[in-house]
Amino acid sequence: MRPCGRKEKLMHAKFTATEVLGPLWHIGAVAFGVSLIATPVVRAIAYKARIVDRPDDLLKPHSRPIAYMGGVAMCFGMLFGLGYYVVTMPKLTESRVELARALSHWQFGALLNNSLWNLAAIALATTVIMLVGLTDDIRSISPGKKVLGQMLASGILIVGGIGTKMADVFLQTVGIDAPQWIVIPASCILCIFVVICTCNATNLLDGLDGLCGGVTGIIALGFLALAVWLAMWNNFPGSDQVRVVLCLAVAGAVLGFLPYNIPPASIFMGDAGSMMLGFFVATMMALFCLEGSARWLLASGMIFALPILDTALAVIRRLRSGKSVFAGDRSHLYDQLVDRGMSVRQVVGLFYLLSVLAAVVGVTLSIVIRARYAVVVYLVLLVIIWTIFYKLGMITPPEHYQDPDSTDDSRTQQ
Repeated sequence: MRPCGRKEKLMHAKFTATEVLGPLWHIGAVAFGVSLIATPVVRAIAYKARIVDRPDDLLKPHSRPIAYMGGVAMCFGMLFGLGYYVVTMPKLTESRVELARALSHWQFGALLNNSLWNLAAIALATTVIMLVGLTDDIRSISPGKKVLGQMLASGILIVGGIGTKMADVFLQTVGIDAPQWIVIPASCILCIFVVICTCNATNLLDGLDGLCGGVTGIIALGFLALAVWLAMWNNFPGSDQVRVVLCLAVAGAVLGFLPYNIPPASIFMGDAGSMMLGFFVATMMALFCLEGSARWLLASGMIFALPILDTALAVIRRLRSGKSVFAGDRSHLYDQLVDRGMSVRQVVGLFYLLSVLAAVVGVTLSIVIRARYAVVVYLVLLVIIWTIFYKLGMITPPEHYQDPDSTDDSRTQQ
């Protein structure tokens, strides 16, 4: 029985939230502790190796060079959290035997449904995406090369059994029962597209001290609420446990990094961190598609709504001005709010509040009403938000742009 949110079925949940989180909360604590300790270590390494973000006159008005590599610390925290789960997971020996049997007998179906295989792919793909971002932090690679790195990480995710059913959600929604030779390639393309979009959305959000980390931390907690709800209704452990574990590991890693990144920041996450967090969002969206219902994918999109809106606003302004979408400028929502007189702390606090509201709306609507009605609510909210943007003049192209050949890596601090 799938969770539907109707009152008459609420009494039939198989587990309570306490039963789901009770054996797993330590994962978040481990990730938090490792990230909290690793961040000042990588900060010292970054300063010694001169891996820093230097100020400029437009996009990086901070007063002194600030260390990068915060994303490396968060990646360590996440990986240690996942590793802790693996060594303490129930039926570890059984899972290892099943994995070995699937590999030796080329049983791809069993392989793709094995939690160890799934987690290994997620860990490897996340490491790859972090290294791509770190390379950009150090050497400033081209957008095309970053996209190739994102595609590579997507491929690892797909081989790991994540994202192979994304297209099936849309096909079933419109009543199409397509064969697997259509579903799998379409899902692969969709998975790659989502990874590229979310990685770049979080990358563009990383423009104020504490902004991207805090917002994605709230998003991770919103995803965790969805994952726990699904685990309460479904067979736990299984794919439900992978979702819960991943959310706990990422949320803990972000919270361990955030004390060093809130205004005024002593370290930035860089592309290594922002792309890693975007990849986490894409991974969770793919995992929610395993339920076979658009309800949970729509909910995850709502929880991630703020980075989507900020990216869309910046892209539309750049297109209206006839500039490249990769041209750095101060057209982001947070930049415009700062330019209109709000302090960095006020803007960051506002974004945190909006992120919490988006998460509450996404989680609540996915539970209490049907997907078709939730879509109507989402569309109404979208129209209201863009009307506000229009009335406030936020869609009007800015007067000044940076050279289109430069990358978008804006940074402001108090």
